[in-house]
Amino acid sequence: MHGIQSTFALWRRAMSLPPWHALHEAACARGEATYRDPETGYTVFTRIAHVKRGKCCGSACRHCPYDHEAVPRPR
Repeated sequence: MHGIQSTFALWRRAMSLPPWHALHEAACARGEATYRDPETGYTVFTRIAHVKRGKCCGSACRHCPYDHEAVPRPR
């Protein structure tokens, strides 16, 4: 893609991302373990915090880099 097409593709992708996505990326870029979700006010662990833990905790975390392997399956 070139020029206006690539710009439009980037804009379209950015518009489809949830509001917390940029906050998560910025927190990771700064090496931070958490950020505050603007919609809920909750403190959310970044993927950096999960990697430091070394395994899935089973809580279905938003940024789990372990594919939620320890999260119990619904019955």
